Amino acid sequence: MTKLADMIKAVLALDPAAPEFEYAARWTTWGELAQLAAGLDAALTRAGLGAGARVGALMRNRVELAAALIAIFSSERCLATFNAHAPDGALAADLRKGAPPVLIGVAEDWERASLREAAQEIGALGLKLTADPADPVRIVQGLGGRKEAWTNVSAPDVAIEMLTSGTTGTPKRIPLAYRNFEQALLSAASYERGRGEDDAPRLRSGVQIVTAPMAHIAGITGVMNNILAGRKICLIDRFTVEAYRDAIRRHKPKVATAPPSALRMFMDANVPKEEIASLVAWRCGTAPLDPDLADAFYERYGIPVLQNYGATEFAGGAAGWTIDDFKAHYKEKRGAVGRLNRGIEARVIDPETNEVLPPGAEGLLELRGGNIGDGQTFVRTTDLAVVDADRFLYIRGRYDNAIIRGGFKILPDDVVKAIQAHPAIREAAVVGVPDPRLGQVPAAAYIVKSGARAPSEDELKAFLKERLNGYQIPVRFKAVSELPRTPSLKVSQPELKAMFAGDA
Repeated sequence: MTKLADMIKAVLALDPAAPEFEYAARWTTWGELAQLAAGLDAALTRAGLGAGARVGALMRNRVELAAALIAIFSSERCLATFNAHAPDGALAADLRKGAPPVLIGVAEDWERASLREAAQEIGALGLKLTADPADPVRIVQGLGGRKEAWTNVSAPDVAIEMLTSGTTGTPKRIPLAYRNFEQALLSAASYERGRGEDDAPRLRSGVQIVTAPMAHIAGITGVMNNILAGRKICLIDRFTVEAYRDAIRRHKPKVATAPPSALRMFMDANVPKEEIASLVAWRCGTAPLDPDLADAFYERYGIPVLQNYGATEFAGGAAGWTIDDFKAHYKEKRGAVGRLNRGIEARVIDPETNEVLPPGAEGLLELRGGNIGDGQTFVRTTDLAVVDADRFLYIRGRYDNAIIRGGFKILPDDVVKAIQAHPAIREAAVVGVPDPRLGQVPAAAYIVKSGARAPSEDELKAFLKERLNGYQIPVRFKAVSELPRTPSLKVSQPELKAMFAGDA
């Protein structure tokens, strides 16, 4: 049995009567959570789906699905995630392609006709999860499972088949080994004071707010890390300023976790300092963090913003800031995503020659570590990066996201930073769009701050001329009320490109 399975079972047994999850103003105890998990485990066992079996799950931020994580990981089955927030057509197509032998979900998802049709086509056993420990799992009518139709039943030693975020294109399904997933969760403990990889299980005080979607790795690791830590969790379906403010007011957590876009929303809403006075740190991931935004947040609230860096393929983090590093090094290491995690090695490569570059040089980032690939070989990312002599990592942008305008290379992050420096703009995003003469040209969409006047295109171009080279300045601008986003609040590049598709 994996160490992860042992740790889950140990923490579940500590105090069954203690509260663990709050969702929609209702608390679920550790004991109730264990009963929900046991009910799903029993249903899967009856279906002949034991260790190594693939379990498809329509993932939402719900207690029933948190219990499903416990059932799957403690029995060493494989979680195949499907994003319940996806449009019906896209979700049905993903189900047909992924073809899990069993599909679990909450009642509202089983009301979707296209989803039921897809599950029926692949012969999946359909299981409806409830929040009732006395009756935790029901077979969906008409989906009793047709074993003769099953084509992809097991994935031995794989903890998760996880879709990437789809920020820059069609999401890809990544198999994540139990060894890597377990190591990533253990490594996360090093970011908490008073907690280590080999600590005996215990229940801790305080409540952690989780809004990261469980359809993505950040949500799954956020839930599992807090379960292993024995910490209570406030689970929120989707991030909104009001929901997050309310949760902070009620639970007074020490650490908040939400992406940079959430920081901008908080700043724009002018949330009073006293409302979030319990916080000693705000952890940021999933998207690049503008150092100016981090500085402005710290100046207004006195709360350090601790960025981290990771990816679905790494089961979460590879580098990040601790509070101690922030106090000791932030001024000299401003702009870094943090220090490489213990056990992680990094190097940068010249993308043209594949030469390994010295510390401080910029190139394509390669990583090696216990939760990355086979743990022995360097894995190349698509990120341009700098690693300094003190193991601090700086991400300069995505190499595969570069815009080539008539032979000139433009990194969208550089343009975004310049646009967001405008005092009237809250957030911006930049993509390359086709151009018959130059191949590609940059286009920008932006959100205006509350109460501010949107600058004219000429004003914005004049502002950018003082900060960018001429070829970097976008040829098209759109003021929008909201940017298209993935469930993890990253800006969706395909949807952003589609916004400009009809423009002359």
